[in-house]
Amino acid sequence: MIYCRTTKTSGQLDVLGMDAATHPREIKQRIGVVTQDNALDPELTAAENVMLYAAFFGIRGTAARERCAELLHLMNLEGKERSRIAELSGGMKRRVAIARALVNDPEMLVLDEPTTGLDPQARLAVWQLLLGFRERGITLVLTSHYMEEAARLCDRLVIMDEGRILAEGTPRELIAQYAADDVLELHAVDLSRAPLDGSVRRREQHGDITYLYNDDNTALLARLAQLSIESTRHVARPATLEDVFLNLTGRELTD
Repeated sequence: MIYCRTTKTSGQLDVLGMDAATHPREIKQRIGVVTQDNALDPELTAAENVMLYAAFFGIRGTAARERCAELLHLMNLEGKERSRIAELSGGMKRRVAIARALVNDPEMLVLDEPTTGLDPQARLAVWQLLLGFRERGITLVLTSHYMEEAARLCDRLVIMDEGRILAEGTPRELIAQYAADDVLELHAVDLSRAPLDGSVRRREQHGDITYLYNDDNTALLARLAQLSIESTRHVARPATLEDVFLNLTGRELTD
């Protein structure tokens, strides 16, 4: 809907101050889109894919070649200009797709699952590029099921489940509201009779793991020791957006 490919069923949708229903052409001129499947032509080279897209925006000849070279350099793809898409790694294909989306110098970049299917090194490389775009003033709108990605890249989040908006806010706000500062994971332990109400903000059980949401793991571990409560294994860590998602939906991200 943001890219004006589908129409809204209700409500009002403005993109860059324009009504998406009445100004689709103007909106498309000012935004870039990276789809989950890249949608690159595998028989064309990296440069040819970018040049072809440039032509759609009326950029041709020397201007197109210069813009293509600039973007492939920005994407750290020097030396791959003449490589066919079919010959590139998944991370390189994703960077070509991002370069193509930047060809019209967009004010907003829409990315659908930008790092799905990439190995950790390639994912980190894409994150660094996107952070650089944000610092340059490009608005990023992305969907992701990687909570670490959302925490690193996003100023504001909307958490959705089965088409419903469950929560909205900054990462810090969401963690404070729906989780806690710390989380203590206890494996194979019975806390049904443990007097921990004053030390724990929320308690959840998933399989044989008990999650204790609290404000100080060190103090809580000391309290458990006083009560002679032991578990086969415990993990003490800060709360994350995955804890927020788990609390809001009652299930893991992989469910």
